[in-house]
Amino acid sequence: MSFQQGLSGLNGAAKSLDVIGNNIANSSTVGFKQSQAQFADIYANSLYGVGGNQAGIGVSVSQIAQQFNQGNLESSSNPLDIAINGAGFFRTSVNGAIQYSRNGQFQVDKSGFIVNAQLAQLTGYPADANGKIVAGAMVPLQIDQSDMKPQATTKISTEVNLNSNTAMPTTVPFKTTEDTSYGKSFPVEVFDSLGNSHIMSNFYVKTGTNTWDVYSAMDGTEVTSMKAAAALQTDAASLAARAAYQAAATAVPLVPANVTAAAVAYGNAAGAAVSAAAAAAGATPAQLAAIAATYGSAVPNGINSSRTPDQIDAAIRAVTNVPAVKTGSLVFNTLGTLDRAAMLALTPPQTLPVTVNLPIFPATGANPTLSVQVDFTKSTQLGSATAEKKTEADGYKAGQLSQFIVGDDGIIQGQYNNGKTRSLGQVVLSNFVNPNGLEPLGNNAWVESSASGKPVTAEPKTGNLGNLRASAVEVSNVDLTAELVNMITAQRAYQANAQTIKTQDSVLQTLVNLR
Repeated sequence: MSFQQGLSGLNGAAKSLDVIGNNIANSSTVGFKQSQAQFADIYANSLYGVGGNQAGIGVSVSQIAQQFNQGNLESSSNPLDIAINGAGFFRTSVNGAIQYSRNGQFQVDKSGFIVNAQLAQLTGYPADANGKIVAGAMVPLQIDQSDMKPQATTKISTEVNLNSNTAMPTTVPFKTTEDTSYGKSFPVEVFDSLGNSHIMSNFYVKTGTNTWDVYSAMDGTEVTSMKAAAALQTDAASLAARAAYQAAATAVPLVPANVTAAAVAYGNAAGAAVSAAAAAAGATPAQLAAIAATYGSAVPNGINSSRTPDQIDAAIRAVTNVPAVKTGSLVFNTLGTLDRAAMLALTPPQTLPVTVNLPIFPATGANPTLSVQVDFTKSTQLGSATAEKKTEADGYKAGQLSQFIVGDDGIIQGQYNNGKTRSLGQVVLSNFVNPNGLEPLGNNAWVESSASGKPVTAEPKTGNLGNLRASAVEVSNVDLTAELVNMITAQRAYQANAQTIKTQDSVLQTLVNLR
């Protein structure tokens, strides 16, 4: 007669209640996976190896098995809350030790690393300075908070339809200030090497049946006139006069008469340089006279003497006007598309794209010339209104990181206040042949063990790995209703096992009382 069976039953039922209680306690824990107590019966070994007529001696807990089935996904307001929809685990690093988790509640620490509440760092593939994911060694993911550097515009692709019924302009030659000297103009934003914004405008002038000339302007000034005005930026005498003005304006003690004289000298040098450039560009006497009126004896010293070099530059630029030079020519066929052969037959031959050198004036500190290739390949000439269908230009100003999001493929996209995006890294997932073999550490983390096998790590949505959902969490997969029923069952089992012990005790007491 033995109490062993009832005692082991009590232990088993108690262990089952422990597991059920743990499941219920973690029913609201993000990423928690419920466990199940699994039991095995126990038989004593027979002396002769024959146990067919033996009664069992109780029960034992064979294992506590975790159930890695999918939990429900719930939305979150944190963009770094990430849920795994499907198989896989987040791969995290704690002081170099690798752990795995289904809890995707992350945040950014003071150093920019993506961490969970236990400060375990999320790992993945880094991105280079150009936003290209570098698949290879996995590293803790760090959000690069540095500004996006500006990129100068180098290419413009424009698609316009030019109305074939447009009449030739009534005013010749072309002038940006005379809207009767061209058919239509379309502006496009371009950026210099420092990210400063400028407006380049293309003007379309019909010159005959199926033929058009294109002129360009920079910040409202036709390119050839802008180049003439910008000559003062490279003229040695003008540069020396500007330096002399700066020295006089910052001298201690300040001598106002020296500043006045330096301003007049700069105006004369700059005006002379622009006049020479304008004459070389074919300026008419009237155009040269307008420039001459801004410097020298034509201007009382009381005007230029009170101006800064920048103000003098602006005054000269405003009156600099030389004959315009076309950017290129477009020839269309009878179907309304560009006639490449006819364009090559022009003098000089016209090819696409057209290179336009845009002067940056006044100086911004960027490269003084912005060279842009303008492609008109997809433009048409049809019997409908002249309109811009599509224009795309590369280049952008500097940008600051405003926010970032995680895609379903794990790529972290940074969004900048200049309207551009750049990849900052990619989250990876790991999976195991036997997830039940993982060793639990607490804090929703597991580590690899010999029973789990080696991890298979790759990008989300590859192989049997699931995809990711940002601004969401995977809640616990505990079925609270089922656990409450299981708890009642375990309670009944505990009571029944206690009853067997009580019965055994009653039988034993009867034997003891025999006389």
